[in-house]
Amino acid sequence: MTTVRVRLTLIYSGLFLLTSVVLLVTVNLLLREALRARIAGLTLTPVAPTAPTRGAPDDGPMPQLPGLVDDVIDYQWGVTALMIGILAVVSVVVGWLVAGRILRPVHQITATARRLSVSNLHERIALSGPKDELKELADTFDAMLDRLERAVKGQRRFIANASHELRTPLAVQRAAIEIGLPEDVGEIRDKLLFHNHRTENLIDALLVLAQAENGLDNRQPVALDEVVRLVLAEGGSDEVTVTTRIEPFVVDGDPVLLSRLVTNLVDNAVRYNHPGGTVGITLSQGILTVRNTGPDVPRERCGDLFEPFRRLHTTREQGTGLGLSIVASIAKAHGADVRANPNPGGGLELVVVFAGSRDARGVGSRPSGTA
Repeated sequence: MTTVRVRLTLIYSGLFLLTSVVLLVTVNLLLREALRARIAGLTLTPVAPTAPTRGAPDDGPMPQLPGLVDDVIDYQWGVTALMIGILAVVSVVVGWLVAGRILRPVHQITATARRLSVSNLHERIALSGPKDELKELADTFDAMLDRLERAVKGQRRFIANASHELRTPLAVQRAAIEIGLPEDVGEIRDKLLFHNHRTENLIDALLVLAQAENGLDNRQPVALDEVVRLVLAEGGSDEVTVTTRIEPFVVDGDPVLLSRLVTNLVDNAVRYNHPGGTVGITLSQGILTVRNTGPDVPRERCGDLFEPFRRLHTTREQGTGLGLSIVASIAKAHGADVRANPNPGGGLELVVVFAGSRDARGVGSRPSGTA
């Protein structure tokens, strides 16, 4: 792919060489015609005879002048060819340097755009220099970042306020159900508590999803192997057998979000399984794999698993439909890649490949938008 700098260099060098060649060729042609005209004038002008000098030849220098002109012109053309070669090299070098100098503000804008994320929207290009088109482009980009930063801050304030405003009435509602309803309406009481708990989980999942899609504010080294062990110690099911093979691995990220990622993967593997099934969890060389038995999953439907509120199967304990969507968003925020592959005989294999891992696996299916 030809870069803008290469194209500018070729344009500068081409124009400079074209001008130089036209100038040198024109000068050589005019010089040749001028010399020949002067020599012709000298040979046609009568000259008074003079006594020959002792020891000098009788024929004068006039017959040798046309040959001398040809020698001078040939020499001039040789020098011209050499100068054109030297100018070609010099023009390419100078054109490359000038193009780089002109494009330096563009590189600064590009570097800033690549470095920006939700966590460092406060950075600006702040391009210095004359008020030209590049300065106007950089200032426009900075103004866009100002608007984007204000929008992200407003969204974060909304998430924080919504988290408080939505959880508080649900907690009050749950307390009223547990305390206010008598024991003789136990079936109704249990159903109300079930839906209250499900609504709390849905709101919590939506807030986590919004937080993950907003990116990470602060990163810190997190021992992913310890996170996996802690999640397995706190959860689990007696209906399935869980096997593990965990190696140490450290991720720069958010420990709370990483814990939620592992929790959702394990919960999904346990929920969408059958009694007596198995769940295999492997963490090796930065690749987290959760494999389970269960119902068949069509390969062409694997990508739908990462879409919000998409379910391929129903279970006795219906989820919110956001578990794997949250996994994909958290993985993307950590620069990881999520893959889903159906297992032969039923079940699913979910793979999270973190940055810096040695991935020797196939591509598989992945959610759109993941890193």
